[in-house]
This record gives sequence, C-alpha cells and structure tokens, in this order.
Amino acid sequence: MEIQAYWDAVLGQNAQAMRRFFHPEALVRWHNTKEQFTVEEFIHANCAYPGNWNGVVKRIENIGSLIITVTQVYMCDRSLSFHAVSFFQMENGLITAIDEYWGDDGDVPQWRQEMHIGSRIP
Repeated sequence: MEIQAYWDAVLGQNAQAMRRFFHPEALVRWHNTKEQFTVEEFIHANCAYPGNWNGVVKRIENIGSLIITVTQVYMCDRSLSFHAVSFFQMENGLITAIDEYWGDDGDVPQWRQEMHIGSRIP
C-alpha cells in the first residue's frame, strides 16, 4: 500500500479514494475519544469534518504487517493544527485496523515556560 496516497485521500476528504485502501471489515479506533468506527463510519466522519484540510506525513515506519505514520494535519487556513500517530495493521495490501492518537499542536504551557527548561524543536 502507498501510505502517502492514503493520506492524500484522507486529507482531500475523498470518500471514493479512501475505500480502496480498506478491507471491508476493518476497524478504526480513535483512542483519545474512545471511539471505534467501521470503514463506512470512519469515511463518513472524515469526509463530514468541517473545513478544508491539508497535511504532511513526517515519518513512516514499516514493521512486518504494521505501518506507523506521524502526520501533521492542519486546516488550509492554518487556524487549527494536529499531529496524528497512526498504526495501520495490513493484510494482503489492505488496512484491517487503524489505531490513531491525535494531539493538538500549540504553544508551550505557561507553567513549563516559567521553569525555563527544554528548547524549541527546529
């Protein structure tokens, strides 16, 4: 499976293109919100999400039948930005499961700024 093509379909909210990557009985789990979706529910949630989105796949790891990606996802106007870590379980070139963890991008919290520790990632 070409993982960049998958992410292009997701970011473009292209339901038809997304379907071709999935096994019909695949499940998608968003652990931050404790939700699990069938393929059709996941595609519906993704394509109905408000706004126009873009993103950059920052890292890809392949471990046997597992593909791991780290992707920055952002609104085209840059008003919102997130990082998603996605674990894709693959079988015969199709996704059978995705476990995703989403985090909001933002500034360093004030309490940590006051500690004067760490440095900005370039």
